[in-house]
Amino acid sequence: MPIDPASRRQFLAFLAASPLAAAAGIDRDWLARLGSSTADDDAVLGAAESMSYRAAGTHAVLQPPLIANASDALDVFDFEGVAKQNIPVAHWGYLMTGTDDDGTIAANRAGFDRYTLKPRRLVDVSTIDASVSFYGTRYASPIVVNPLGSQKGFHKDGEIAVAKAAKAKDHLMVLSTVATTSIEDTIAARGGPVWFQLYHQSDWSITKQMVKRAERAGAPAIAFTVDLLGGSNRETMIREARKDTRDCIKCHLGGAPLPGVSGRVDDRDNRRKPNLVGYEKLPPQLEKGTPTWEFVDRLKQSTSMKVWLKGIVTQEDAALAVEHGVDGLFVSNHGGRAENSRRATIVSLPDVVQGTGGRIPVICDGGFRRGTDVFKAIALGATAAGIGRPYIWGLGAFGQEGVEAVLAILRKEFELTMKQSGTPTLKQISARHIAPA
Repeated sequence: MPIDPASRRQFLAFLAASPLAAAAGIDRDWLARLGSSTADDDAVLGAAESMSYRAAGTHAVLQPPLIANASDALDVFDFEGVAKQNIPVAHWGYLMTGTDDDGTIAANRAGFDRYTLKPRRLVDVSTIDASVSFYGTRYASPIVVNPLGSQKGFHKDGEIAVAKAAKAKDHLMVLSTVATTSIEDTIAARGGPVWFQLYHQSDWSITKQMVKRAERAGAPAIAFTVDLLGGSNRETMIREARKDTRDCIKCHLGGAPLPGVSGRVDDRDNRRKPNLVGYEKLPPQLEKGTPTWEFVDRLKQSTSMKVWLKGIVTQEDAALAVEHGVDGLFVSNHGGRAENSRRATIVSLPDVVQGTGGRIPVICDGGFRRGTDVFKAIALGATAAGIGRPYIWGLGAFGQEGVEAVLAILRKEFELTMKQSGTPTLKQISARHIAPA
Protein backbone atom coordinates (compact mmCIF):
# COMPACT_ATOMS: atom_id res chain seq x y z
CA MET A 1 0.00 0.00 0.00
CA PRO A 2 1.52 3.41 -1.02
CA ILE A 3 2.62 5.73 1.76
CA ASP A 4 1.19 9.23 1.83
CA PRO A 5 3.94 11.66 0.63
CA ALA A 6 3.69 13.86 3.71
CA SER A 7 3.82 10.86 6.02
CA ARG A 8 6.79 9.52 4.09
CA ARG A 9 8.73 12.77 4.57
CA GLN A 10 7.97 12.79 8.29
CA PHE A 11 8.95 9.16 8.63
CA LEU A 12 12.21 9.65 6.74
CA ALA A 13 13.07 12.57 8.99
CA PHE A 14 12.39 10.39 12.02
CA LEU A 15 14.57 7.57 10.68
CA ALA A 16 17.45 9.88 9.83
CA ALA A 17 17.38 11.50 13.26
CA SER A 18 17.07 8.28 15.21
CA PRO A 19 20.22 6.97 16.94
CA LEU A 20 19.01 3.50 15.96
CA ALA A 21 19.85 4.29 12.34
CA ALA A 22 23.55 4.21 13.12
CA ALA A 23 23.15 1.09 15.25
CA ALA A 24 21.40 -0.62 12.36
CA GLY A 25 24.15 0.36 9.94
CA ILE A 26 21.81 2.48 7.82
CA ASP A 27 23.39 5.18 5.67
CA ARG A 28 21.64 8.43 6.56
CA ASP A 29 22.70 9.99 3.26
CA TRP A 30 20.97 7.10 1.51
CA LEU A 31 17.80 7.91 3.45
CA ALA A 32 18.05 11.54 2.40
CA ARG A 33 18.39 10.57 -1.27
CA LEU A 34 15.13 8.62 -1.27
CA GLY A 35 12.58 10.42 -3.39
CA SER A 36 8.89 10.89 -2.90
CA SER A 37 7.74 8.25 -5.37
CA THR A 38 5.89 5.15 -4.26
CA ALA A 39 8.77 3.12 -5.71
CA ASP A 40 10.75 4.07 -2.59
CA ASP A 41 8.11 2.87 -0.13
CA ASP A 42 9.57 -0.62 0.21
CA ALA A 43 13.00 0.83 0.89
CA VAL A 44 11.58 3.16 3.56
CA LEU A 45 9.79 0.32 5.31
CA GLY A 46 12.84 -1.92 4.92
CA ALA A 47 15.00 0.67 6.68
CA ALA A 48 12.54 0.82 9.56
CA GLU A 49 12.48 -2.96 9.75
CA SER A 50 16.28 -3.12 9.81
CA MET A 51 16.38 -0.60 12.64
CA SER A 52 13.83 -2.44 14.73
CA TYR A 53 15.45 -5.82 14.19
CA ARG A 54 18.95 -4.67 15.01
CA ALA A 55 17.71 -2.77 18.03
CA ALA A 56 16.03 -5.95 19.26
CA GLY A 57 19.18 -7.98 18.60
CA THR A 58 17.43 -10.60 16.47
CA HIS A 59 18.85 -12.54 13.55
CA ALA A 60 16.41 -11.23 10.94
CA VAL A 61 18.24 -8.22 9.52
CA LEU A 62 17.70 -6.60 6.14
CA GLN A 63 20.02 -3.72 5.39
CA PRO A 64 19.24 -1.67 2.28
CA PRO A 65 20.51 -1.66 -0.33
CA LEU A 66 21.53 -5.27 -0.94
CA ILE A 67 25.21 -5.66 -1.79
CA ALA A 68 26.13 -6.73 -5.33
CA ASN A 69 29.52 -8.27 -4.51
CA ALA A 70 31.07 -9.99 -1.53
CA SER A 71 33.74 -7.28 -1.43
CA ASP A 72 31.05 -4.63 -0.80
CA ALA A 73 30.13 -6.05 2.62
CA LEU A 74 30.93 -4.02 5.71
CA ASP A 75 29.73 -6.62 8.22
CA VAL A 76 28.32 -10.14 8.15
CA PHE A 77 24.75 -8.85 8.23
CA ASP A 78 25.26 -7.50 4.69
CA PHE A 79 25.16 -11.07 3.38
CA GLU A 80 21.87 -12.04 4.99
CA GLY A 81 19.51 -10.20 2.66
CA VAL A 82 21.29 -11.47 -0.45
CA ALA A 83 21.26 -15.04 0.86
CA LYS A 84 17.55 -14.84 1.69
CA GLN A 85 16.91 -13.65 -1.85
CA ASN A 86 18.86 -16.58 -3.34
CA ILE A 87 17.87 -19.48 -1.08
CA PRO A 88 14.53 -21.30 -1.55
CA VAL A 89 12.03 -20.31 1.14
CA ALA A 90 11.82 -23.78 2.75
CA HIS A 91 15.60 -24.02 2.94
CA TRP A 92 15.74 -20.51 4.39
CA GLY A 93 13.26 -21.55 7.06
CA TYR A 94 15.45 -24.54 7.93
CA LEU A 95 18.47 -22.26 8.30
CA MET A 96 16.83 -19.52 10.34
CA THR A 97 14.49 -21.49 12.58
CA GLY A 98 14.81 -21.69 16.31
CA THR A 99 12.50 -23.65 18.53
CA ASP A 100 9.03 -22.57 19.64
CA ASP A 101 8.91 -18.77 19.15
CA ASP A 102 12.65 -18.47 18.36
CA GLY A 103 13.18 -16.74 21.70
CA THR A 104 16.53 -18.37 22.38
CA ILE A 105 17.93 -17.08 19.08
CA ALA A 106 17.17 -13.55 20.27
CA ALA A 107 18.54 -14.38 23.72
CA ASN A 108 21.85 -15.53 22.23
CA ARG A 109 22.34 -12.15 20.59
CA ALA A 110 21.12 -10.15 23.57
CA GLY A 111 23.50 -12.03 25.83
CA PHE A 112 26.51 -10.24 24.40
CA ASP A 113 25.07 -6.92 25.58
CA ARG A 114 25.44 -8.10 29.17
CA TYR A 115 29.17 -7.49 28.86
CA THR A 116 31.11 -4.38 27.93
CA LEU A 117 34.74 -3.99 26.87
CA LYS A 118 37.48 -2.30 28.92
CA PRO A 119 40.01 -1.01 26.35
CA ARG A 120 43.61 -0.61 27.45
CA ARG A 121 46.04 1.97 26.10
CA LEU A 122 49.78 2.34 25.42
CA VAL A 123 50.41 -1.33 24.73
CA ASP A 124 52.47 -2.30 21.69
CA VAL A 125 49.90 -3.92 19.39
CA SER A 126 51.85 -3.50 16.16
CA THR A 127 51.93 -7.30 15.86
CA ILE A 128 48.85 -9.39 16.62
CA ASP A 129 48.85 -13.18 17.03
CA ALA A 130 45.27 -14.48 17.13
CA SER A 131 46.24 -18.07 16.36
CA VAL A 132 44.98 -21.12 18.25
CA SER A 133 46.21 -24.72 18.19
CA PHE A 134 44.26 -27.98 18.35
CA TYR A 135 45.97 -31.37 18.30
CA GLY A 136 49.09 -30.30 16.50
CA THR A 137 47.42 -28.02 13.96
CA ARG A 138 47.62 -24.26 14.34
CA TYR A 139 44.90 -22.02 12.92
CA ALA A 140 45.22 -18.31 12.25
CA SER A 141 42.06 -17.44 14.15
CA PRO A 142 39.97 -18.82 17.03
CA ILE A 143 36.85 -18.52 14.86
CA VAL A 144 35.61 -22.04 14.11
CA VAL A 145 33.45 -22.98 11.11
CA ASN A 146 30.81 -24.91 13.00
CA PRO A 147 28.80 -27.89 11.68
CA LEU A 148 25.61 -27.05 9.84
CA GLY A 149 23.71 -29.61 7.77
CA SER A 150 22.38 -29.72 4.22
CA GLN A 151 24.64 -27.01 2.81
CA LYS A 152 23.89 -27.87 -0.82
CA GLY A 153 20.41 -26.63 0.01
CA PHE A 154 21.92 -23.14 0.28
CA HIS A 155 24.38 -23.28 -2.63
CA LYS A 156 25.17 -25.90 -5.24
CA ASP A 157 28.77 -26.28 -4.00
CA GLY A 158 27.73 -26.69 -0.36
CA GLU A 159 30.35 -27.97 2.05
CA ILE A 160 33.04 -28.10 -0.64
CA ALA A 161 32.88 -24.32 -1.03
CA VAL A 162 32.98 -23.90 2.73
CA ALA A 163 35.95 -26.26 3.09
CA LYS A 164 37.87 -24.38 0.40
CA ALA A 165 37.10 -21.10 2.14
CA ALA A 166 38.25 -22.54 5.48
CA LYS A 167 41.48 -23.59 3.76
CA ALA A 168 41.99 -20.19 2.14
CA LYS A 169 41.46 -18.35 5.43
CA ASP A 170 43.02 -21.02 7.68
CA HIS A 171 40.11 -21.89 9.98
CA LEU A 172 39.14 -25.07 11.79
CA MET A 173 36.06 -26.67 10.19
CA VAL A 174 33.65 -29.15 11.76
CA LEU A 175 31.47 -31.23 9.40
CA SER A 176 27.90 -32.24 10.22
CA THR A 177 26.69 -35.84 10.20
CA VAL A 178 23.86 -34.63 7.93
CA ALA A 179 26.14 -32.76 5.55
CA THR A 180 25.48 -33.10 1.83
CA THR A 181 29.18 -33.88 1.31
CA SER A 182 31.12 -36.84 2.69
CA ILE A 183 33.78 -36.52 5.35
CA GLU A 184 36.35 -37.85 2.84
CA ASP A 185 35.53 -35.25 0.18
CA THR A 186 35.40 -32.45 2.72
CA ILE A 187 38.85 -33.26 4.13
CA ALA A 188 40.20 -33.41 0.57
CA ALA A 189 38.74 -29.97 -0.22
CA ARG A 190 40.01 -28.53 3.08
CA GLY A 191 43.46 -29.97 2.46
CA GLY A 192 43.84 -30.61 6.16
CA PRO A 193 42.08 -31.85 9.29
CA VAL A 194 38.29 -31.53 9.54
CA TRP A 195 36.47 -32.53 12.71
CA PHE A 196 33.30 -34.64 12.52
CA GLN A 197 30.10 -33.79 14.38
CA LEU A 198 28.18 -36.91 15.40
CA TYR A 199 24.46 -37.57 15.65
CA HIS A 200 24.13 -41.02 17.16
CA GLN A 201 22.07 -43.68 15.36
CA SER A 202 19.50 -45.97 16.94
CA ASP A 203 21.78 -48.90 16.03
CA TRP A 204 25.17 -48.77 17.80
CA SER A 205 26.72 -50.94 15.07
CA ILE A 206 26.02 -48.11 12.57
CA THR A 207 27.20 -45.39 14.92
CA LYS A 208 30.45 -47.24 15.54
CA GLN A 209 31.06 -47.70 11.81
CA MET A 210 30.39 -43.99 11.26
CA VAL A 211 32.93 -43.10 13.95
CA LYS A 212 35.55 -45.46 12.46
CA ARG A 213 34.93 -43.96 9.03
CA ALA A 214 35.65 -40.45 10.29
CA GLU A 215 38.77 -41.74 11.99
CA ARG A 216 40.03 -43.44 8.80
CA ALA A 217 39.34 -40.28 6.81
CA GLY A 218 41.70 -38.36 9.06
CA ALA A 219 39.42 -36.48 11.45
CA PRO A 220 41.36 -35.82 14.68
CA ALA A 221 38.26 -35.17 16.78
CA ILE A 222 34.57 -35.99 16.95
CA ALA A 223 31.88 -33.78 18.51
CA PHE A 224 28.93 -35.75 19.84
CA THR A 225 25.87 -33.48 19.84
CA VAL A 226 23.80 -33.89 23.01
CA ASP A 227 21.30 -31.02 22.87
CA LEU A 228 18.85 -32.57 20.39
CA LEU A 229 18.38 -35.98 21.97
CA GLY A 230 14.75 -35.11 22.68
CA GLY A 231 14.07 -33.31 19.39
CA SER A 232 12.89 -29.70 19.04
CA ASN A 233 9.79 -27.79 18.01
CA ARG A 234 10.81 -25.82 14.89
CA GLU A 235 7.81 -23.63 14.15
CA THR A 236 9.57 -21.12 11.88
CA MET A 237 10.90 -23.91 9.67
CA ILE A 238 7.47 -25.46 9.25
CA ARG A 239 5.76 -22.13 8.56
CA GLU A 240 8.32 -21.19 5.90
CA ALA A 241 8.15 -24.64 4.29
CA ARG A 242 4.41 -24.21 3.81
CA LYS A 243 5.17 -21.27 1.53
CA ASP A 244 7.31 -23.45 -0.77
CA THR A 245 5.22 -24.95 -3.55
CA ARG A 246 8.03 -26.80 -5.34
CA ASP A 247 7.89 -30.55 -5.86
CA CYS A 248 11.27 -31.68 -4.52
CA ILE A 249 10.93 -35.44 -4.94
CA LYS A 250 14.54 -35.65 -6.15
CA CYS A 251 15.78 -34.51 -2.75
CA HIS A 252 13.01 -35.11 -0.22
CA LEU A 253 10.84 -38.11 0.57
CA GLY A 254 7.31 -37.35 -0.59
CA GLY A 255 8.43 -34.23 -2.46
CA ALA A 256 7.84 -31.69 0.32
CA PRO A 257 10.93 -29.47 0.86
CA LEU A 258 10.97 -29.89 4.63
CA PRO A 259 14.47 -30.78 5.86
CA GLY A 260 15.03 -31.40 9.54
CA VAL A 261 11.32 -31.61 10.38
CA SER A 262 11.83 -33.83 13.41
CA GLY A 263 14.72 -31.89 14.92
CA ARG A 264 16.60 -35.19 14.94
CA VAL A 265 18.39 -37.21 12.29
CA ASP A 266 15.66 -38.58 10.02
CA ASP A 267 16.92 -41.83 8.49
CA ARG A 268 13.97 -42.43 6.18
CA ASP A 269 15.61 -40.76 3.21
CA ASN A 270 19.38 -40.29 3.11
CA ARG A 271 19.97 -39.84 -0.60
CA ARG A 272 21.72 -36.54 -0.05
CA LYS A 273 23.43 -37.43 3.24
CA PRO A 274 26.54 -39.43 2.27
CA ASN A 275 27.82 -39.74 5.85
CA LEU A 276 24.73 -41.78 6.75
CA VAL A 277 25.00 -44.43 4.04
CA GLY A 278 27.34 -47.17 2.83
CA TYR A 279 27.77 -49.14 6.04
CA GLU A 280 28.00 -52.90 6.41
CA LYS A 281 24.85 -54.63 7.62
CA LEU A 282 25.90 -56.13 10.93
CA PRO A 283 23.75 -57.74 13.65
CA PRO A 284 21.86 -54.76 15.09
CA GLN A 285 22.79 -53.41 18.50
CA LEU A 286 19.78 -51.23 19.22
CA GLU A 287 20.09 -48.45 21.77
CA LYS A 288 17.83 -48.61 24.80
CA GLY A 289 16.39 -45.16 25.27
CA THR A 290 18.36 -42.00 24.56
CA PRO A 291 22.10 -41.74 25.26
CA THR A 292 23.41 -41.21 28.78
CA TRP A 293 26.94 -40.89 30.17
CA GLU A 294 27.31 -44.61 29.53
CA PHE A 295 27.10 -43.84 25.80
CA VAL A 296 29.90 -41.28 26.19
CA ASP A 297 32.08 -43.90 27.87
CA ARG A 298 31.35 -46.35 25.05
CA LEU A 299 32.12 -43.70 22.44
CA LYS A 300 35.45 -42.92 24.09
CA GLN A 301 36.38 -46.60 24.06
CA SER A 302 35.49 -47.03 20.38
CA THR A 303 37.92 -44.51 18.87
CA SER A 304 41.37 -43.02 19.09
CA MET A 305 39.97 -39.62 18.07
CA LYS A 306 39.46 -36.90 20.65
CA VAL A 307 35.84 -36.93 21.86
CA TRP A 308 34.05 -33.62 22.44
CA LEU A 309 30.49 -33.00 23.59
CA LYS A 310 28.47 -30.34 21.81
CA GLY A 311 25.56 -28.78 23.69
CA ILE A 312 26.81 -28.52 27.28
CA VAL A 313 25.50 -25.39 29.04
CA THR A 314 25.82 -26.03 32.81
CA GLN A 315 28.60 -26.30 35.37
CA GLU A 316 27.28 -29.66 36.56
CA ASP A 317 27.40 -31.30 33.13
CA ALA A 318 30.81 -29.79 32.43
CA ALA A 319 32.17 -31.37 35.61
CA LEU A 320 30.64 -34.73 34.66
CA ALA A 321 32.23 -34.46 31.22
CA VAL A 322 35.65 -34.08 32.79
CA GLU A 323 34.96 -37.05 35.06
CA HIS A 324 34.14 -39.19 32.02
CA GLY A 325 37.32 -38.23 30.20
CA VAL A 326 35.76 -35.99 27.56
CA ASP A 327 38.43 -34.07 25.64
CA GLY A 328 36.58 -30.80 25.06
CA LEU A 329 33.19 -29.07 25.11
CA PHE A 330 31.09 -26.90 22.85
CA VAL A 331 28.96 -24.53 24.91
CA SER A 332 25.98 -24.54 22.60
CA ASN A 333 22.19 -24.49 22.36
CA HIS A 334 22.28 -25.37 18.67
CA GLY A 335 21.98 -21.74 17.62
CA GLY A 336 18.71 -21.41 19.51
CA ARG A 337 17.16 -24.43 17.81
CA ALA A 338 17.51 -26.98 20.62
CA GLU A 339 15.78 -26.15 23.92
CA ASN A 340 13.95 -22.86 24.32
CA SER A 341 15.81 -21.94 27.50
CA ARG A 342 16.15 -18.25 26.63
CA ARG A 343 19.60 -18.48 28.20
CA ALA A 344 22.39 -17.17 26.01
CA THR A 345 25.40 -19.39 25.51
CA ILE A 346 27.72 -16.48 26.33
CA VAL A 347 25.95 -16.33 29.71
CA SER A 348 26.32 -20.10 30.19
CA LEU A 349 30.02 -20.00 29.26
CA PRO A 350 31.49 -18.94 32.65
CA ASP A 351 29.57 -21.73 34.42
CA VAL A 352 30.86 -24.33 31.98
CA VAL A 353 34.45 -23.10 32.21
CA GLN A 354 34.21 -23.26 36.01
CA GLY A 355 32.87 -26.80 35.76
CA THR A 356 35.84 -27.90 33.69
CA GLY A 357 38.32 -26.40 36.14
CA GLY A 358 40.33 -25.30 33.10
CA ARG A 359 41.29 -28.91 32.40
CA ILE A 360 39.83 -29.17 28.88
CA PRO A 361 39.30 -26.69 26.02
CA VAL A 362 35.92 -25.05 25.46
CA ILE A 363 34.44 -23.68 22.23
CA CYS A 364 31.40 -21.41 22.55
CA ASP A 365 28.84 -20.92 19.78
CA GLY A 366 25.43 -19.31 19.47
CA GLY A 367 24.69 -15.87 18.03
CA PHE A 368 28.26 -14.79 17.22
CA ARG A 369 28.07 -11.99 14.64
CA ARG A 370 30.89 -9.59 15.53
CA GLY A 371 34.56 -9.70 16.39
CA THR A 372 33.67 -8.14 19.74
CA ASP A 373 31.44 -11.17 20.43
CA VAL A 374 34.42 -13.48 19.88
CA PHE A 375 36.60 -11.33 22.15
CA LYS A 376 34.05 -11.49 24.97
CA ALA A 377 33.94 -15.28 24.71
CA ILE A 378 37.73 -15.58 24.91
CA ALA A 379 37.74 -13.19 27.87
CA LEU A 380 35.19 -15.40 29.64
CA GLY A 381 37.39 -18.46 29.23
CA ALA A 382 36.58 -19.92 25.82
CA THR A 383 39.38 -21.38 23.76
CA ALA A 384 37.60 -20.49 20.52
CA ALA A 385 34.21 -19.39 19.16
CA GLY A 386 32.06 -21.15 16.57
CA ILE A 387 29.93 -19.55 13.88
CA GLY A 388 27.08 -21.07 11.87
CA ARG A 389 24.48 -18.91 10.16
CA PRO A 390 26.86 -16.05 9.18
CA TYR A 391 29.06 -18.21 6.95
CA ILE A 392 25.96 -19.79 5.41
CA TRP A 393 24.71 -16.28 4.59
CA GLY A 394 28.00 -15.80 2.77
CA LEU A 395 27.64 -19.17 1.05
CA GLY A 396 24.07 -18.52 -0.04
CA ALA A 397 24.93 -15.04 -1.24
CA PHE A 398 28.19 -15.57 -3.16
CA GLY A 399 29.40 -19.15 -2.69
CA GLN A 400 33.00 -19.72 -1.60
CA GLU A 401 33.85 -16.04 -2.08
CA GLY A 402 31.06 -15.10 0.32
CA VAL A 403 32.27 -17.53 2.98
CA GLU A 404 35.80 -16.20 2.68
CA ALA A 405 34.52 -12.65 3.02
CA VAL A 406 32.55 -13.48 6.18
CA LEU A 407 35.60 -15.10 7.76
CA ALA A 408 37.81 -12.16 6.76
CA ILE A 409 35.39 -9.61 8.22
CA LEU A 410 35.05 -11.40 11.55
CA ARG A 411 38.79 -11.90 11.84
CA LYS A 412 39.46 -8.23 11.04
CA GLU A 413 36.91 -7.13 13.65
CA PHE A 414 38.33 -9.50 16.26
CA GLU A 415 41.93 -8.46 15.72
CA LEU A 416 40.93 -4.79 15.84
CA THR A 417 39.27 -5.47 19.20
CA MET A 418 42.46 -7.18 20.39
CA LYS A 419 44.43 -4.07 19.46
CA GLN A 420 42.01 -1.69 21.17
CA SER A 421 42.08 -3.90 24.26
CA GLY A 422 45.89 -4.00 24.42
CA THR A 423 46.03 -7.79 24.00
CA PRO A 424 48.49 -8.81 21.25
CA THR A 425 47.90 -12.55 21.88
CA LEU A 426 44.95 -14.72 22.87
CA LYS A 427 46.63 -15.67 26.16
CA GLN A 428 46.59 -12.04 27.20
CA ILE A 429 42.80 -11.77 26.86
CA SER A 430 41.16 -12.22 30.26
CA ALA A 431 38.13 -11.25 32.34
CA ARG A 432 40.00 -8.04 33.21
CA HIS A 433 39.18 -6.81 29.70
CA ILE A 434 35.40 -6.98 30.09
CA ALA A 435 32.85 -5.79 32.65
CA PRO A 436 29.16 -6.39 33.37
CA ALA A 437 26.99 -3.97 31.44
